[in-house]
Amino acid sequence: MAASPHPPMPRFPPDFLWGVSTSAHQIEGAADLRAPSVWDTFTAEPGRVKDGSTAAVACDHYHRHAEDVALLAGLGVDAYRFSVSWPRVLRGGLDFYDALVDELCAAGVRPVPTLFHWDLPEGLDWLERDTAHRFAEYVERVAERLGDRVAKWITLNEPAEHTLLGHALGTHAPGRRLLFDALPVAHHQLLAHGLAVRALRATGAADVGIANSHGPTWAASAEDADVAAADFYDVLLNRLFAEPVLLGEYPAGLGELMPGDVGADLKVIAEPVDWYGINYYAPTLVGAPQGTEIDFGGVRMPAELPFSVRRIEGVPTTDFGWPVVPEALTELLTAFRDRYGDRLPPIVITENGCSCRGVDDQARIAFHDAHVRALHAALAAGVAVHGYFVWSLLDNFEWAEGYSQRFGLVHVDFETLTRTPKASYRWFRELLRGQR
Repeated sequence: MAASPHPPMPRFPPDFLWGVSTSAHQIEGAADLRAPSVWDTFTAEPGRVKDGSTAAVACDHYHRHAEDVALLAGLGVDAYRFSVSWPRVLRGGLDFYDALVDELCAAGVRPVPTLFHWDLPEGLDWLERDTAHRFAEYVERVAERLGDRVAKWITLNEPAEHTLLGHALGTHAPGRRLLFDALPVAHHQLLAHGLAVRALRATGAADVGIANSHGPTWAASAEDADVAAADFYDVLLNRLFAEPVLLGEYPAGLGELMPGDVGADLKVIAEPVDWYGINYYAPTLVGAPQGTEIDFGGVRMPAELPFSVRRIEGVPTTDFGWPVVPEALTELLTAFRDRYGDRLPPIVITENGCSCRGVDDQARIAFHDAHVRALHAALAAGVAVHGYFVWSLLDNFEWAEGYSQRFGLVHVDFETLTRTPKASYRWFRELLRGQR
């Protein structure tokens, strides 16, 4: 038998949580059985999605969820992070999630719902404060229905990306290009998070977190202009979304840019969470503005921004063009520990993955092998990390990229909807067996 190309994986604590993640709009399909979302409106506009596709069918998980739960059981994960579609709940769709949670529990897989993963119901608007209160009402309704079987909850997924891509740059739904006038969107999502934590607590939930995206920001050089630009980017994409939750304050200068009674809102936003979710994909190399618009990972970065995102040279890249830098995950986690100290609850990696074509996806195996080792290095350095969720179980509708990027452990033929476990699925299954 050929030797494994990877050395034995270090042992994680026995209570470490291993899982995979998906989101409703990206996999469920059955668009006729839910209210429209801002993503339905966005994808109906020509030119918004790279391949002109929509998520009307996607993976048809709505009708094939039993098959997908069997894939989860076969994989051997402890937990499945999925999202609840707010537009589907508006059309009486809680029966679907009720059945899904029952199937997961019967299969021995812990359900971990995310309550908002970008599919805002059409007619609502994060520029409006009332949307945060509407969200809390919806959260209460979901928790009352599922809370007897769901212990672990996630309020929001990646409010930074939803703000930046959807409202500042216009490359995601709802397609606005407001630049810094999008800051109220960030504030209202964070307020929605705090109100959701209160709503969940009121229904008895005792294990609540948020899934924020973070990555190290590296200055392009030691020049003052590059360092200042990198610091600004780090504030905007990392600290702006972490510190209101963890510290109850905005980074200096940002609080006065937010709407409403910010001091009172921060008391809500900082409702204590039981753990802090981090979605990690890559570090970002940032320098002073260069006066040109560049394409970075499928996103056009406007020249008028006070920073420029540069390409990291000399490292592998994914099919999406994202740099692969596993050691930056260790750097990120130790930096969070050092920056926030005892204000930082245990961390869960709620997303980590890469786009890679093919069923024999050795590049994805190498990616996850290296990142799991980097995660263990953070544990060994004293960072309290309690879980790791792979993005994603299935190839899916990858937002503005349509079906052109494949993140799944399971290949989906989008013509026949046939599921085929990839080499990475088998690798992850063996990793889990080895940990037990």
